[in-house]
Amino acid sequence: MSIIIPANSAISGGFDVANSVMFEQADDPYFQKTPTGNGNQRTFTFSVWLKMDLHDSGDTHKIFDTGSGTNYFTIYFTTEPFLVVKGRVSSSNVLELIPNMGFRDPTAWFHLYVAVDTTQGTAANRCKIYINGSQVTSFGTATYPNQNTDFEIQDASYPFRLGADKSLGDEHYDGYMAEYMFVDGAAQAISDFGEFDEDTPTVWKPKNIASINVNPSDANGNGFYLNFKDASNLGNDVGVNAGTDFAANNLSSTDQSIDTCTNNFSTLNPLDVSRLANTDNTFSQGNLKITDGSNSYLAAQSTFAVTTGKWYWEVKIDATTSNTASGVGVADLDGYTRDDGAANSAFGWIYAPDGDKRNGGTSSSYGDTYAANDIIGIALDMDNLAIYFSKNGTFQASGDPTSGSSKTNAAFTNLTGTVAAHVYDGSSGQAHEFSCNFGSPFYAISSGNADGNGYGNFEYAVPSGYFALNTKNLAEHG
Repeated sequence: MSIIIPANSAISGGFDVANSVMFEQADDPYFQKTPTGNGNQRTFTFSVWLKMDLHDSGDTHKIFDTGSGTNYFTIYFTTEPFLVVKGRVSSSNVLELIPNMGFRDPTAWFHLYVAVDTTQGTAANRCKIYINGSQVTSFGTATYPNQNTDFEIQDASYPFRLGADKSLGDEHYDGYMAEYMFVDGAAQAISDFGEFDEDTPTVWKPKNIASINVNPSDANGNGFYLNFKDASNLGNDVGVNAGTDFAANNLSSTDQSIDTCTNNFSTLNPLDVSRLANTDNTFSQGNLKITDGSNSYLAAQSTFAVTTGKWYWEVKIDATTSNTASGVGVADLDGYTRDDGAANSAFGWIYAPDGDKRNGGTSSSYGDTYAANDIIGIALDMDNLAIYFSKNGTFQASGDPTSGSSKTNAAFTNLTGTVAAHVYDGSSGQAHEFSCNFGSPFYAISSGNADGNGYGNFEYAVPSGYFALNTKNLAEHG
């Protein structure tokens, strides 16, 4: 089950971040621009919000990289995964900080802040790292630069790369980024980027940073601010006194997301899979798509689970068979053992490709068959313990999700427990693919429908009274 940082759970109030960008590692995505001239190589600040996929933690995932092959400045995540901030000068690691903390949660957003100021007299003040507003003070590796060290950064000979290494090797970022800012010439205060919630003082939340001068000492410097609001130009630099835009490479308008650090949307959970599934299963597209191999099973749940409220999401069928043990639906996380998919469990409720519905290993006739390119809508009513399924916008068996306690033609009325979205393939030997849309899809939507609170982007109309699975809706209705 997910770990939701409370900062993402406010119903309203404070600053709202509208957009993020989703990096799919397999697409080799990155942003790049070349500095217009040498900026300040001693004093600068990074701030970015991240939600990392983390299902491929053995790789290196670059947040920022610039410089030559021997001298450079870089920020990345590596095996565990651990955060690494490193600067090389004269072929030596003069800066290397690796905090004693892992980043293992693919369900939550967090804030990363790195400030460098080598003019400081105290070594430990020459590079500071904060995670969610708290300074990191425990390091597995801690090497600080000499006073007044100049890093190989903001050099017109070497481009900035965000989300990839400087040589474009296999070190692409995988996940979401929001509110990415670099300040040239100032160690900007952490309090400029966020604040602790007055009602929950351990919760860190973002501030509006649009007015921060990203080039305070040079109007033609290399500072930048990317808010990813322009889907046609994701590299649009909107910072005060900013320079040229970034080129977006292998990123398109569909990579713009409304899953942000102020409204966290559900995804599939790569940490919660069936024991029958193996490494042939692949999570991708911001953990919204799952593909099984030809010799494996597939079973996965959503990062958010609910006990009350009414919820809607869609699953696009990319590839499947008519196997009745496969399908989409929900699983009760309190009882589902993950020894098998929920289709064979008393704690799972499934609509199968052959048109049957399935619970406890028993199938019965229900609705139309479905296949690749069909979109299955799921309306989950936990207030009345009922679930309804639609195919391409039509609810099956004349089901009425708005019927309330009468549960008119619901697919199932015996739901119980803590329920999460579920996708399942119970037949090995054939590949299956499911793409989930919990309101922030990675694929193009032709119509566009939001819930009653204005959240989400769905292919078909959301039933009245049902809501997308995001933290603002959960705070109000869950």
